[in-house]
Amino acid sequence: MAKTIEPNLRKIGDYLKLENDTIFVIPEYQRVYSWSINNCDKLWQDIVDYILEGNKDRYFFGTIIINCQDNDSKYSLIDGQQRTTTFLLLLKALLMRINIEINKCTQDEESAALCRGLRDRRRTIMKLLYKVEAEYVSDDPNKNQDGEIYKQVNILKNNSINENDLYKTELDTILKAVDFDDAEANVIKIKNKQKDNRYTSFFRNFKYFYGKISELSPSQLNNITKVFIENCEVIEIKSWNVEQAIRMFNSLNSDGLPLRDSDIISADFYASSESMNKSKEFSELWRELYDRINTLDEIDIDSILAQYMYYMRAKNRDIVSSTGAINVTVPGVRRYFKEINTDLVNRYPIQTCQEMIKLVKNWEVSLKQPIVKILLKFNENAKLFFGGYLLRFDENNVNEQEVKLLAETMIRLFAVLELVDAGYSSTKFKTFLFGEMVKFVDKTIPISEIIADFDSHISKNWKEDDLKKSIYDNEGNILVYLNEYLFAKERNIDFKFEEKCDVEHIMPSSGHNLPEIRKDAKILNDEEFRSFVNKIGNKILLEYKINRRLGNEWFRTKVSTTLESKTGYINSKYNIAKYLVEKYRNTDKPFWTKDDINVASQNASERIVKFIYNK
Repeated sequence: MAKTIEPNLRKIGDYLKLENDTIFVIPEYQRVYSWSINNCDKLWQDIVDYILEGNKDRYFFGTIIINCQDNDSKYSLIDGQQRTTTFLLLLKALLMRINIEINKCTQDEESAALCRGLRDRRRTIMKLLYKVEAEYVSDDPNKNQDGEIYKQVNILKNNSINENDLYKTELDTILKAVDFDDAEANVIKIKNKQKDNRYTSFFRNFKYFYGKISELSPSQLNNITKVFIENCEVIEIKSWNVEQAIRMFNSLNSDGLPLRDSDIISADFYASSESMNKSKEFSELWRELYDRINTLDEIDIDSILAQYMYYMRAKNRDIVSSTGAINVTVPGVRRYFKEINTDLVNRYPIQTCQEMIKLVKNWEVSLKQPIVKILLKFNENAKLFFGGYLLRFDENNVNEQEVKLLAETMIRLFAVLELVDAGYSSTKFKTFLFGEMVKFVDKTIPISEIIADFDSHISKNWKEDDLKKSIYDNEGNILVYLNEYLFAKERNIDFKFEEKCDVEHIMPSSGHNLPEIRKDAKILNDEEFRSFVNKIGNKILLEYKINRRLGNEWFRTKVSTTLESKTGYINSKYNIAKYLVEKYRNTDKPFWTKDDINVASQNASERIVKFIYNK
């Protein structure tokens, strides 16, 4: 008979008190230990504030969800990994300080009573962390005897394939240490990092707690330890079905992030590779996949899984009905890998992971091109289709010219999406892209045929004059990026795209000089100002630092060399900014007027429309 869910309100001391053969387990799909000093500070302050308030009610630290599906002696932490790990680090820091204070106890009656309390706390923590009975714990700390007990630590096993293998033993290293210096000497030091950044989150958080506890008096130390163990609680929910446990987590979890598709799918990958005796090979591949993705700002693991799903559905023609109609209904990523195309996980976990690594490698090459980065700014869905095309290419053999052509071609359609009333889900966008996706993944279809399809589709569905007017009236920022790119392209000059850049209003949209600036621009009133300030002709790209330093300065200041402590357009790498500097170089007190904005907006409209229609 299946066991029912068991929810229990438990003191921290009862929650962490495990039987000798029972351990906490961090499942393969869980994230890395990522609690920061800020998280630990909040936990610490909550305990301190609770004590100061003298509240008789117990303090609640949230819900812990445990899956006991594999074995009742393995408590798999579905929700509570971060807190449980942090509880253990806090207890170890408390134990170290208690040992120090016991050794300093004097023999007067008051101190003797406090020392008895500290010894009780010492035995309790030793029982929780090392499963050692009280009679085997000496009254006074002894590094040799205690060290032998510490070596038997067996409370938490980290199976996460997302955690660096070197870091999985950090918690044990800290729990085995006889004192703080021993812990600091033996934990991992990360290369090329300075000060506390050279430590993992495990030791940084442990060090934080140890420092806070060192500020306490012996009586405060005794009290805070007792309160944490006996007056702080969690709701422990045990389940014997992992899917049920995950569903509970996603519905109950309010403080953290729900488990992502990748968290669940990676566990299935791991389980399949383990059944094939290839778990080590898979873990190494998954780590490479994660490490490569972490170097890219534009792509994450869930996106790669979604792109691969789009690729496989197009390759298998799942999106085309028997009559040739395009089906744009998309299953969830988790459902696709776990229910629809289970072979990817159950039969080919290694090959699937290798394919996704190839996809990421091809993104690494492609994202060096500014036009690809601009494409991804237009619409989040772009990468789902673009990724399928990238899987055409073998590793280290990406055709960069084709990649550039496809990025430009897709931007043309997404630029139209910015200018018309129809949304992405309409047949003119989503359905068309799904149909083209079948060609994207087919290596036998040349890029020229795909470009011709886009040319025909755009010409058939939209009029040039309508789009031109829409660009002139458009007040969004995304077309500013495209205008900068096309401005450089038509002059055959390099376009250098920095991630940290701003959309700069040449005529400021605010500031204390605004009345005078409007007068210089020959703008008569607020209504006219609002009609000009956000036009595309009044916007350019500018480096973040330059834009922040310039603030809302006069146009003549922006295009001149600089004020003493500020830089201007002259220091920018962006071509329109440099063009304005050159244009007004020899002009005494140049002004930026509504006529200038009007001309620049018309030029941008002409430029972008020509691009959209591939002229």
